[in-house]
Amino acid sequence: MSSSQRCRLAGVLCVVRIAAMQIRSIVIPLLKWFSENSRDLPWRKTIDPYAIWVSEIMLQQTQVKTVIPYWERWMKQFPNIISLANAQEEDIIKLWEGLGYYSRVRNMHKAARNIVTKHNERFPCDLEHVLPLPGVGRYTGGAICSIAYNQPEPIVDGNVIRVLTRLLGIEESSKSKSVIDFLWSVADDLVKHAISLQKPMQRNASSFNQAMMELGALVCIPKNPLCNHCPLKERCIARKEKKVEMIPVVPKRASLTKRRFVGFVICWRNKMFVSRRPNSVVNAGFWEFPNWEVATKVEAVTIAEANLSLSQAELKPLCVINHSITRYRNRLEIFLIKASRKPHLANLSGKWLSESEVKELPLTSAHRKVLNKLIF
Repeated sequence: MSSSQRCRLAGVLCVVRIAAMQIRSIVIPLLKWFSENSRDLPWRKTIDPYAIWVSEIMLQQTQVKTVIPYWERWMKQFPNIISLANAQEEDIIKLWEGLGYYSRVRNMHKAARNIVTKHNERFPCDLEHVLPLPGVGRYTGGAICSIAYNQPEPIVDGNVIRVLTRLLGIEESSKSKSVIDFLWSVADDLVKHAISLQKPMQRNASSFNQAMMELGALVCIPKNPLCNHCPLKERCIARKEKKVEMIPVVPKRASLTKRRFVGFVICWRNKMFVSRRPNSVVNAGFWEFPNWEVATKVEAVTIAEANLSLSQAELKPLCVINHSITRYRNRLEIFLIKASRKPHLANLSGKWLSESEVKELPLTSAHRKVLNKLIF
């Protein structure tokens, strides 16, 4: 950022700070709106920090409607910290299958064991001790402490960024450090103001933070926001200046990268060969059919001959699975090989399993789709 850009940003934020001092007036109408319009979500029926932690981790990069059945299954199988800490990794991965971003569940497992050994099996009750847990950042820590314990800890996620930048009319990049730091300071002031208005039996820190997220999820949505239904519409600078569709300002995304993979379902005597992904790669610990990333023009038979040592094996196209991971657009081409004698797969480590046994394994989402295509 050039010096002139820094000066301009400083001037903009100075003006915005003055506006921010005036937006404490949003607290009461937002709390009222939330009490009348909040969604009936299962994790909102508890103040158990463990249950709230599970929901917050699952909700990272994942839609609410997707999370609900996963959260309910999870709480049934692992109802508390001890049950999660004692679980086998393969069991927790299997239960998480389909949610993606699997580092989240591994960090949860590590955190549960950390809590058992260092916190006497009780979930920490303040931000200082919640933040060091594996997989917990500033937002997640603030969400747990405010929602479970009603502590006035701020939260800033994508929904909150959208609400605050529109309310304050911030036209600088919503990803810049100066803007993010400023939004955290505004959120901190607002949640502390909310709790200062708290009456007996109220949980204003919890309700206010959830209200900010709820408003961003239901009303102040990215495209075509429902401004006429917003309880803060008279206070919104972006609406007054007709800049709602322009704010928040988001930098251009990184260009997409296409990748091609060729894989094989190798069958012998009603069993199929699967391998487990090593610990050093994405989706570590998950199982999959043998596959390789290849150049666009490489033939599948060439890959089979080079890696499978299967002489005169007939390749039958089974399916093509297109899937996305972050900025990658992956094409997985799967071929079926039915061997008359047991293949010697010297260069591969894995297992020969029946279809029912493979179904019980945690498979990557793409390879789960491949399994569903098989008909024996």
